[in-house]
Amino acid sequence: NIIKAANRAIQTDYATQEAAGNLHLITIGKKATDFYKKKNANIYRTYDSIFDSLSYDKVSVIAEEVMQLFAEKKYDKIVLVYNHLKNAAVQIQMVEPFLPVSPVDDTVKASSKTDYIYEPDKETIVKELIPKTLKTQFYRALLDSFAAEHGARMTAMHTATDNAKQLLSELQLTYNKARQATITKEILEIVSGAEALKG
Repeated sequence: NIIKAANRAIQTDYATQEAAGNLHLITIGKKATDFYKKKNANIYRTYDSIFDSLSYDKVSVIAEEVMQLFAEKKYDKIVLVYNHLKNAAVQIQMVEPFLPVSPVDDTVKASSKTDYIYEPDKETIVKELIPKTLKTQFYRALLDSFAAEHGARMTAMHTATDNAKQLLSELQLTYNKARQATITKEILEIVSGAEALKG
């Protein structure tokens, strides 16, 4: 589903960039890596084993690299495509802008006229806070995808268990019918034999 959502986003929103060869992918996970390698897509980097031991430290290295690429103006836009876990049975495919960071709406600024004193200064806070927020957003997206995958697996296993139980019940019924037919046949043979001895 993620691959379908990514392909849909590429075809609808980034078709001209793809045609010009200016669209690159960073694939995270084995399925996406295998799919886009077979498709000969422009893959900048792959992280196919990160879900084996997912941690904030590992994810923050990837997020740092992505932010660096954006800061160096190698890319003008970075978009995350991931699964959002609504519940165990429902996963929503998200196509979410990561960079550039959207500015705050002017109506919100106008309603807040309070002047705050910042310690340290605003620039230092922003320089510290924005990278941490972006790393957390990146980590949340991967955790969401990881949880969604487990939810999908759990749902699939639950469905498989229900199907197996139903199949077992049908087989038990078929077995019982066959056994009953055999018993009936044996009783008829015994009764016929007894009648033949009488007659």
